[in-house]
Amino acid sequence: MKHQVVADYLRIIIDQNKFSSNTKLPSEIFLTKKFSVCRETVRLAIKQLEEEGLVYSVKGSGTFYNKEKALSLDGSKCEKKYRIALIIQGQDRGANSALIKAVKETFQMKDVDIRFFYTDNKISNERKCLTSCKSGFDGIIIDGVKASIANPNLDVYASLYNKNVPLLFYNNYYAATDYPKIIIDDVACADLLVKALVDKGHKYISGIFFYDNYQGVMKYQGYVKALLKYNAVFDDKYVKFLISDNVEKKENFEKVIWNFLKTIPRCSAIVCCNIMIYEVIKRVLSKHNLNNYSIVCFDYSSSDYKEEGVTCSLNPGSVIGNLVAETIIEMIEDPNYKSKDYSRLMEPMIYFGNSIKQL
Repeated sequence: MKHQVVADYLRIIIDQNKFSSNTKLPSEIFLTKKFSVCRETVRLAIKQLEEEGLVYSVKGSGTFYNKEKALSLDGSKCEKKYRIALIIQGQDRGANSALIKAVKETFQMKDVDIRFFYTDNKISNERKCLTSCKSGFDGIIIDGVKASIANPNLDVYASLYNKNVPLLFYNNYYAATDYPKIIIDDVACADLLVKALVDKGHKYISGIFFYDNYQGVMKYQGYVKALLKYNAVFDDKYVKFLISDNVEKKENFEKVIWNFLKTIPRCSAIVCCNIMIYEVIKRVLSKHNLNNYSIVCFDYSSSDYKEEGVTCSLNPGSVIGNLVAETIIEMIEDPNYKSKDYSRLMEPMIYFGNSIKQL
């Protein structure tokens, strides 16, 4: 339910800021834009938290959290065997919801106190989250922020590692480090998606990728490798590189995509880096009454993939959630975890829909 996603986000914001003197929560306008929901949905989420005594509203001023209540919830840590942090980017809400649900379910059975942190894909926020985890945590699970560019937070990671706090990455990681990671084989995934297009006669295949995270980089590398392998056209003009922050500026994002497509008139198919790009592509094509493109997508994280009919790799949010939860506990309980390889490369799961036209 949409209001539950907003409520979960606010819980995490409260938990992250419970020691701050500023108890004001993000505005309704901010939340409606962030989650693409109506005000009624946001108000339903706030009402739920109000009924729990966690927040209260002041007419004309906004919504605030009850600091005393937030701090009282912190007392549960002494009853648990471990305390583990989960640091989330927060951009793909579908993938995050499935992963969070799976992590919660696993940790409930393992007597673990789980604390969630949102970076909102901001490097400075990541540093704040890591700083909050410097004491009192037995392990940390992280989705890296803008992981393919120079990251100034590696010193904090090194400090935690030197304190023997196990670190486990999923999705995005930092190549300059040797911390274990659980990721999908995006190169193999690209091969399957591009082959599906080529098998239907497509030769001029464009790709739209984020270049500021390693997932996007690996997807691009796999795309190029597959184009060459299956004798499709490889030309830089068919590739559009974006940064993940582009997603936040929807109107400008759509304009960028449309201007790109206009430069490649021979293009008959589009490879989308993730569901966020796929949704923008759909809006752009609908706005301009274009239905002649074939589209495939990496990391489709919504449950409506069959109804949508899109050929895609399915984002295994719940599978990764269970796996990272089980793995971090194994690492915590293993005194020699630093000498072992807890990384995992997962095979992609492909759904073949009807989004590819025969040429």
